[in-house]
Amino acid sequence: MEASAGLVAGSHNRNELVLIRNHEEPKPTRSLNGQVCEICGDDIGLTVEGDLFVACNECGFPACRPCYEYERSEGSQVCPQCKTRYKRLKGSPRVEGDDEEDGDDDIDHEFDITRSKARPELLTNNKDITEADDDGSRQVSGEFALGGTVEKFDDDRLGWRAGAGIHGVPETADFEDPNMSMEETRQPLSRKVPIASSKLNPYRMVIVLRLVVLAVFLRYRLLNPVPDAFGLWLTSVICEIWFAVSWILDQFPKWLPIDRETYLDRLSLRFEREGEPSMLSAVDVFVSTVDPLKEPPIVTANTVLSILAVDYPVEKVSCYVSDDGASMLSFESLSETAEFARKWVPFCKKFSIEPRAPEMYFTQKVDYLKDKTQPTFVKERRAMKREYEEFKVRINAMVAKAIKIPPEGWIMQDGTPWPGNNTRDHPGMIQVFLGHNGGFDTEGNLLPRLVYVSREKRPGFQHHKKAGAMNSLIRVSAVLTNAPFMLNLDCDHYVNNSKSIREAMCFLMDPLVGRRVCYVQFPQRFDGIDRNDRYANRNTVFFDINMKGLDGIQGPVYVGTGCVFRRQALYGYDPPSGPKRPKMVSCDCCFGSRKKLKFSKSDAGAAQEAILPTFQGMDDGKKLSMSEMNLEKRFGQSTTFVTSTLMEEGGVPPSSSPASLLKEAIHVISCGYEDKTDWGLELGWIYGSITEDILTGFKMHCRGWRSIYCMPKRAAFKGSAPINLSDRLNQVLRWALGSVEIFFSRHSPILYGYQDGHLKWLERFAYVNTTIYPFTSLPLLAYCTLPAICLLTGKFIMPAISTFASLFFIALFISIFATGILELRWSGVRIEEWWRNEQFWVIGGVSAHLFAVVQGILKVLAGIDTNFTVTSKASDDEDFGELYAFKWTTLLIPPTTILVINIIGVVAGISDAINNGYNSWGPLFGKLFFAFWVIVHLYPFLKGLMGRQNRTPTIVVIWSILLASIFSLLWVRIDPFVLKTKGPDTKQCGINC
Repeated sequence: MEASAGLVAGSHNRNELVLIRNHEEPKPTRSLNGQVCEICGDDIGLTVEGDLFVACNECGFPACRPCYEYERSEGSQVCPQCKTRYKRLKGSPRVEGDDEEDGDDDIDHEFDITRSKARPELLTNNKDITEADDDGSRQVSGEFALGGTVEKFDDDRLGWRAGAGIHGVPETADFEDPNMSMEETRQPLSRKVPIASSKLNPYRMVIVLRLVVLAVFLRYRLLNPVPDAFGLWLTSVICEIWFAVSWILDQFPKWLPIDRETYLDRLSLRFEREGEPSMLSAVDVFVSTVDPLKEPPIVTANTVLSILAVDYPVEKVSCYVSDDGASMLSFESLSETAEFARKWVPFCKKFSIEPRAPEMYFTQKVDYLKDKTQPTFVKERRAMKREYEEFKVRINAMVAKAIKIPPEGWIMQDGTPWPGNNTRDHPGMIQVFLGHNGGFDTEGNLLPRLVYVSREKRPGFQHHKKAGAMNSLIRVSAVLTNAPFMLNLDCDHYVNNSKSIREAMCFLMDPLVGRRVCYVQFPQRFDGIDRNDRYANRNTVFFDINMKGLDGIQGPVYVGTGCVFRRQALYGYDPPSGPKRPKMVSCDCCFGSRKKLKFSKSDAGAAQEAILPTFQGMDDGKKLSMSEMNLEKRFGQSTTFVTSTLMEEGGVPPSSSPASLLKEAIHVISCGYEDKTDWGLELGWIYGSITEDILTGFKMHCRGWRSIYCMPKRAAFKGSAPINLSDRLNQVLRWALGSVEIFFSRHSPILYGYQDGHLKWLERFAYVNTTIYPFTSLPLLAYCTLPAICLLTGKFIMPAISTFASLFFIALFISIFATGILELRWSGVRIEEWWRNEQFWVIGGVSAHLFAVVQGILKVLAGIDTNFTVTSKASDDEDFGELYAFKWTTLLIPPTTILVINIIGVVAGISDAINNGYNSWGPLFGKLFFAFWVIVHLYPFLKGLMGRQNRTPTIVVIWSILLASIFSLLWVRIDPFVLKTKGPDTKQCGINC
């Protein structure tokens, strides 16, 4: 795709397509009056028509024809001034790279320097085109070339795909090179690293022991009711049974944790032979953003810059930025980012910079001279830092300007109104900022493609929020580049490890295991979190314990970002069937039952014969499945897109013109394209929940795919997390509400996916747990209230226990702590992180999860929907300044109430014990233990209510009052200054004794 075509906006339903030119500052164009070649000094000369010879249509750099021919055949094939690749002129011999252009020899009108810098062939494909209006736009009319079915391929047309071109690897499972030894070609690209048995076996033994102790404990609780507090006892027993079930669903998917190791050197040895084109598969990277005022453009710019600078062949990388808010601020900031990338990317690759997001690189507090030996590094780093600061100033100026929207709407630089002025009613927009013939850095090297996409939005259409935006990116990328793999990132998640894509390819391109892998999930890591991680933002227990456990079963769940997908898996295809590596005999509970698919050979043969001319070159399983589906209903009415779905190794047909591709790209992002198709139901990101990530991964696992969890030593991606209490609770509320929606939907893991039997039982346990965990808030809320009620009423949920029965309680608590300690031992998680996770489990459970259950039930029963705003990614200038900001929300009411009543209960219980004598202290200890358990778990919440600690903390005042009250009552009770005298026993001899 050309990088200088301008902004393409259009609507397929309205049969409109508009090219907006000159929205950027034009490149400097040299005068040709001198007619002297600036390379050799000779006259430039004339063409056969008598016109002045022009070698470069972009800038008009004066060069004669011999220098032009020499540069194309022996040189770098680019213009010395603007670094644009030379086009083949009429009569010039073809050189390597010309095959990517249109094959016509008549290019008389291609170099009309009176036109603007956009190439005219980008929007011409035998259509009626009206000339440009005064505002620089041109209207394209005529019918779109659409068809209802896929055209049939013959052997010749499929030949270009069989070689996989520049976008894929050969279709053969074993990539063999005659220059490589047999041992090198068969070495695996990755391997499983089992957890040491000395760490894992004790862990499993404690789990089984805890299960037995839990059963004995619950039996004792059920058989020993409390008559004088039957209601409290029944409530507590119900809560404990629910906690036991929840623990089983959470614990047993961690039965078989594993680690993994990749071999990047073997990947390069196999797919990157010296002197040959790289055979690594292409990757399309998706970045999504909505509101640039909540998701600052400088944050998105850093993410995009880190993607463009990844350590991966540049011709294999394409970055698509989805602007779902149709903001001109996002568009202009991306344009500035593309220009800055021309300087930043070569700097990163020259000096092997890590991380490759400039904001994080220049602010990291490390010795940046470590391992740097180039003499020019310090000078170039200083210059690059100044360039980045100037870039930030330009972005900040755009943000300041965008705060106040003008009454007439935004106007582009050429005077054209911004097509997205109405964010709810605007055409689809596409702009290729970087790409072939225009995407070069300051040193003349090619840059990855950078494409701006804003899907069409119209009133009356359901757009499905982020999931709909991601599905639009799937289709537009399939039309323009069609890479076989896709990486999706949030706008605030930058590439922290430049080799992260290579890490994923070690699994996806492995000929032994890669064909059945639907995605490779990386753990989420975060910057800007306070040292104590007060609200468990790092979530290391989930990412370092739970996800490792799932990787040993059928793979981790998809968590919404930092994931490399196989495109065919998102298209709803089943994994390919084929010979599997021999496995050890194992029980069905861990690996699921193995079922053999049965179908008639005669039926299969007839189906193959019927579809062989159309789907020749595809494996038998896909031929059979494609014969049973209506492609138009499944994928939509775009012949170009449907054709791309059949290309397992990706790639775009060489015969496709840029004009037709851009028109199809506008078509597939139109607002009505998904109507009456399987998009969001069986294809792409699945609709039906605001946590579309869980549903999408669940559907793939149900089809039989498996996923991989990749944890490189250097974190692959890093992002930002809301460290403020209110923002954190709102984020957790959104996740929990999505889980409740899945629980009540037809995709509930409790009921869905049994027919095919592809989902393993322990994997199903994990998915069930992800949908029912919000409902734990109900018993948790009751259980946190019970201690205060017991202290205020003087009753207890348990009867007086014997010494033997107390052993059950002691054994239960010991098993709980032993399980946690052994988990920390094999996972490497620190005890502080584990404890913060336990605390926030209670905080989130009695607040965000509770509200999610209520809102989810209201949505299902009454249809009351809740709109969520995007979590702000902006941070305070001061370190952790946002941590102390107090933002009131109704989510704070339940935990605050629980805190207050438990503190009051403690005061009342101690006062009652003091007044009733020392015999009442024994029963009090059990009640105080549960009350303090609640208070300690809610302690981070209490600190969050205090705000900034530049004064005497409120917690000190509260505890001071509490302790003062206790000691005052104790002082009155003892009264040491009054002499106590012994008198007669009035109970025995009366008052007149």
